[in-house]
Amino acid sequence: MRLIENKTGETRIGFAVLLKFFQNEARFPTHKHEVPKAVIAYIAKQIFSEPELYAQYDWTGRSITYHRTQIRKFFGFREDTIEDAQEMTEWLCQHVLHHDHEFEHLKERVYRRIHELKIVPPTPDRIERLICSAIYTYEESFFQVTYQKLPSTSLAQLDSPIDSISYLEIDEDEAANDGGMQISFNELKADPGRAGVDSVLKR
Repeated sequence: MRLIENKTGETRIGFAVLLKFFQNEARFPTHKHEVPKAVIAYIAKQIFSEPELYAQYDWTGRSITYHRTQIRKFFGFREDTIEDAQEMTEWLCQHVLHHDHEFEHLKERVYRRIHELKIVPPTPDRIERLICSAIYTYEESFFQVTYQKLPSTSLAQLDSPIDSISYLEIDEDEAANDGGMQISFNELKADPGRAGVDSVLKR
């Protein structure tokens, strides 16, 4: 109540809604109408304001920027930084991704971690990009470590089929003379098309 005592009109109800939303969600609304009308009416009643004034609250001006700063400071939160994103990626790689790759689970863990660190979460799009980047980083590291652990004999055996692909290639004329029963390696890799007797027998 001390924070809103010097605010009037739409500024008063707008600030109060942002404050209570942040208190419950640890983030700000992504747009004005994310807050249900019933919640706005309830808050308006508590601060002796009119809920209709909320529609007049400026969502893009300097006032809301200052209000968000006040609210962050009140709850002890701060805005996210590039360093925070890098540290979150490292945290996911070290503590989460080795046992869970379910995207929705990862989002929950990220939001929970951000709340623990008292950081205002970035937009949902940035959160998703962060998680995708962390998964890519983890998989690249995993594959590289796995590759380095393979003995040279195993690597040679893995490369052998690739090196011998040229021997699998069959001349198109030769395949035709064979009654069409043999196919080249390139044909084998190609899309079989719609299922039918001819394509089944050929494959």
